Amino acid sequence: MSQKDIYAYQTTMRSVIAFDTLVRAGVSCTSAFVSEGAAANAHPTPSSVAKCSRGVKIIADVDLRDLEDAGGFDAIIVPGGAKGADTLSKNETVQQLLRDYHEKGKVVGMICAGSLAALTASLPRGKLTSHPSVKSDLEGAFEYLEDSVVRSGNLITSRGPGTAFPFALTLVEALCGKEKRDEVYGPMVFPAGYYTA
Repeated sequence: MSQKDIYAYQTTMRSVIAFDTLVRAGVSCTSAFVSEGAAANAHPTPSSVAKCSRGVKIIADVDLRDLEDAGGFDAIIVPGGAKGADTLSKNETVQQLLRDYHEKGKVVGMICAGSLAALTASLPRGKLTSHPSVKSDLEGAFEYLEDSVVRSGNLITSRGPGTAFPFALTLVEALCGKEKRDEVYGPMVFPAGYYTA
């Protein structure tokens, strides 16, 4: 699969489920570490570790500052989690990448509180969803919906940990088509009635 995906993360389920599902579809994914606050200007460590909201640590493939062509991917995905969403949504590089990807019609995915980045990146008004905890921040600037997954053009948003699989499969469909989504869905063996592709 030639499509590539840049993945900035800081929460476990919302990151790993989407990343793993995309890899199952044959998408080459790159996870990017995004530093917070003063550390954003510090020299990067050899292996950047993201500490997720529940204490799980994930080693990123690359520090975002070291990525030579961050605009050369087919998609960018921003997961949530309160601290991770805050870090990502306030990062100027992430904001610019989100604007660039959206303007070029590339897939832009956001889940949970990660949808705050749509606001800070000044993406155009459209339909979106998020974790209920940030709804009040978003509903004035966007057409806010409470669906599990909302697709508005090339922007795909979702609500939280419980919607991570539908979100991931929607990303697969956006990047690879419905046939690939169905191919990935079957072997995942969802319980009857849990989720329908």
